[in-house]
Amino acid sequence: MSGSAIVGVVLALFAAIAVAADDKSIESMKADNDVALTTNPVSSFWQGGRGVYAERDTYGKPLPRYRTQVRSRWTRNNLYFLFICPYDTLYLKPHPATSTETFQLWDWDVAEVFIGSDFQNIRRYKEFEVSPQGEWIDLDIDLTKPQHEEGWKWNSGFQVSTRIDHAAKTWYAAMRIPFAAIDQRQPADGVTFRINLFRTQGPPSQRKYIVWQPTMSGSFHVPERFGILKLVSNPTR
Repeated sequence: MSGSAIVGVVLALFAAIAVAADDKSIESMKADNDVALTTNPVSSFWQGGRGVYAERDTYGKPLPRYRTQVRSRWTRNNLYFLFICPYDTLYLKPHPATSTETFQLWDWDVAEVFIGSDFQNIRRYKEFEVSPQGEWIDLDIDLTKPQHEEGWKWNSGFQVSTRIDHAAKTWYAAMRIPFAAIDQRQPADGVTFRINLFRTQGPPSQRKYIVWQPTMSGSFHVPERFGILKLVSNPTR
């Protein structure tokens, strides 16, 4: 093999490695100021966020029909997420309550962020959920405890906004999470977190579990399979 051919192979290998690494990361783009939560994906705020897609089941099988885009922004005080969720049939809790958190919200249609700042003890992280109706729950997860759902008594102070577009069969969910609830570090360019993104969709007989990073398990709670969220001031790709 010629020298130029060898160089070409090496460059292709590095490119493949870069793509593979990129598949496991999401960038959160810095915004100058906090804004009122909006679910409009063409707003100037969300246009500044580059998306990733949750489009597989927990075992890695493609679910293109439910390809869910997730975007993120950050400011000095808060971390933002926008979920864009195509659906077939919504499975909603009757008599929703949005002024207080809803225990076991995960039994219904939800969008979820699992995020941790501790790279040494990866079994500790925070969980944030929101339903199409604007119900919410936040949990302080410690997988070393037999009943980690007890963490729902924790309160992060996060806020949500949702909207259902019935004609387009798409629902939207925005989250604003205070940095103080997830990390002791000050947010800054280059700071990273461990993260995974999920959706639960449809009634029990047709339930779909849609994930960004497949857990290779029937459970979402597999921190070994989390990807990386990086705070950036300028896009790197």
